[in-house]
Amino acid sequence: MSRKKNSVVPYILIAPAMVGIFLFTLYPIVKLVILSFYDTNMLNPAKTEFAGLENFEKMFAKAAFEKALVNTGIYTFFNVVIILCIALLLSVWLGRRQSKMNSFVQIAVFTPHVVSMVSVALIWLWMMEPNYGLLNVLLEALELPKLKWCQSSDTSLMSVILVSTWKSIGYYTLILIAALQSIPVSIYEAADLDNAGPVRTFFKITLPMISPQIFFSLIVCTIGSFKVFETIRVMTMGGPNNSTTSLVYLIYTEVFNNSRIGYGAAVGVVLLIIVGILTAIYFMALGKKVHYQ
Repeated sequence: MSRKKNSVVPYILIAPAMVGIFLFTLYPIVKLVILSFYDTNMLNPAKTEFAGLENFEKMFAKAAFEKALVNTGIYTFFNVVIILCIALLLSVWLGRRQSKMNSFVQIAVFTPHVVSMVSVALIWLWMMEPNYGLLNVLLEALELPKLKWCQSSDTSLMSVILVSTWKSIGYYTLILIAALQSIPVSIYEAADLDNAGPVRTFFKITLPMISPQIFFSLIVCTIGSFKVFETIRVMTMGGPNNSTTSLVYLIYTEVFNNSRIGYGAAVGVVLLIIVGILTAIYFMALGKKVHYQ
C-alpha cells in the first residue's frame, strides 16, 4: 500500500504545473493551428468557414509578410549578437572582483530591465525626436549629421534594436556574472602556475565553464527577439513604410485592425515553426559543445 502511495504522490505534486502547462501552453498552440485553417468571424460564429490552406497561400503571396519576416530576422540577429557580446564583456569586467563601484555598475546596468518596456520606449522616443531630441543635440555638438531615427526607413529598425538591446543587456549580464563567480578560484590558480596567459585562460577555462549560461541566454534571447512587439508598437507602429513591422506586430494588425483572425493565426503558426526549428538547430549544433560541470 505504501509503495502505491509513494508512486502516486509525485504525479499529484506535479499535477498543478501540468494543468497550467496544458491550459496556457498546449491548448493555445492547438487552438492557433486550428484557427489557421478557418476563415473565422468572431462577431458571427455561424459564418466561420473552413478555408484549408487558403490563409497560408495568401500569407506567402503578400509582400507584407515577406517584409515582416526579413525585419524579424534582421532584428533577431543583431539583437542577439549585440546583447550577448556586450553582456559577456561586461560580465568579465564586473565579475572578477567585488567592490562598491562594481556593485553600483551592476545595479545601473540591470535597472533598465525592471522598467516597463512601454516606459523605456516612450523615453527613447523623446530622446530620438529629430528636432530637439537629446541624441541629435549630442550629434550636433560633436559636429555630426543629425539622424531622423524612427522617422526614416533607413534608421527606424536600427533605433528599435538600440532600445531593445539597451533594456535587455543588464539581465543577461547578471546571469553571466553569477556564472563567472561560481567558477572555482583553484582552476585559475592552476592556470597561473602553468603560465597560461589571460587570452588562453579566457578561451580554455572561462568560456567552457560558463557555456551553459551562454547557451541558455542564446535560446532565451532568440525566442524573445522573435516576439518583439511593445517597442515597435510604441515607437514606430510598424513604420515608416513597414520598415519595422515584425511577425508579431503583423499578427496584431491583422487580428485587431483587419479582423482577419485566420490569417493572423497562420502567421503565428509560421512563427512557431521558425522558433522551433531554430531551437532544434541550437541544440543539435551547440548542445554537445556545452560544458556541464
